[in-house]
Amino acid sequence: MKKHILILLCGTFFGIVLSKGEVLSWLRIYEMFNFDSFFMYGIIGSAVVFGILLFQLIKRFKIKDMYGNKIEISDKPKHYRAAGIGGIVFGLGWALTGACPGPIFALIGQGLFIFVIVLISALLGTFVYGIIQHKLPK
Repeated sequence: MKKHILILLCGTFFGIVLSKGEVLSWLRIYEMFNFDSFFMYGIIGSAVVFGILLFQLIKRFKIKDMYGNKIEISDKPKHYRAAGIGGIVFGLGWALTGACPGPIFALIGQGLFIFVIVLISALLGTFVYGIIQHKLPK
């Protein structure tokens, strides 16, 4: 139970950092899609670099999860066409809503209750994907 509270606190802290860092700001996202500002590209690029470093540390030092299980990072199949189509759909959704799906809960927590519609749409899209997944290109 203590570990779950710690995870909740870390997630809450991360949401606050995203919010105060203006990463959730519609204006920042708009600037990014218009190539008017490097701010969001710097944030995303930093996250990619941090993720690469973290994965390498996990592999090299055989770091375990919070339950003591070995973390297995398996290679993923390379489905370039599917990833391209998925990326386009994801980007269109991001541009239309002005929000990446990751911080939807933080945006709702900021009092932007219109994002409840975005949350419902994301859940519905995930449900539809699960239904039609076997028909999509690989």
